[in-house]
Amino acid sequence: MTVTNKDKVIEAARLAAENAYVPYSKFRVGAALITKNGEIFQGCNIENASFGLTNCAERTAIFKAVSEGYCDFECLAVYGDTKEPISPCGACRQVMVEFFESDSKVILIAKDKSTVEMTVGELLPYSFTDLQ
Repeated sequence: MTVTNKDKVIEAARLAAENAYVPYSKFRVGAALITKNGEIFQGCNIENASFGLTNCAERTAIFKAVSEGYCDFECLAVYGDTKEPISPCGACRQVMVEFFESDSKVILIAKDKSTVEMTVGELLPYSFTDLQ
């Protein structure tokens, strides 16, 4: 991934958080993924009064891309208004395993723009995969 693409996906994740629908938690999260051909898809967390129906930013971005016919992803960036770089929940990690390569980069971003870079495989070792 080029430095330019990395900067773009990080900024796209930060901007996506501005669209978060969070009337209950007030906890904004944004995500952005970049496809292998350079398309960027953004997502934000979207809450619901029935908390189990809330959708995380990561899954929103992934589902938007998949619904538009993209499944060949290079990187995912996740931004939170957090002191330390934010970490995806277990459900999001499993969805990442479904659509990303194990060595795909995930950039976790804090409010002060500090980052931690990991791979999908590092985020969810021993994940459920295609059992066929």
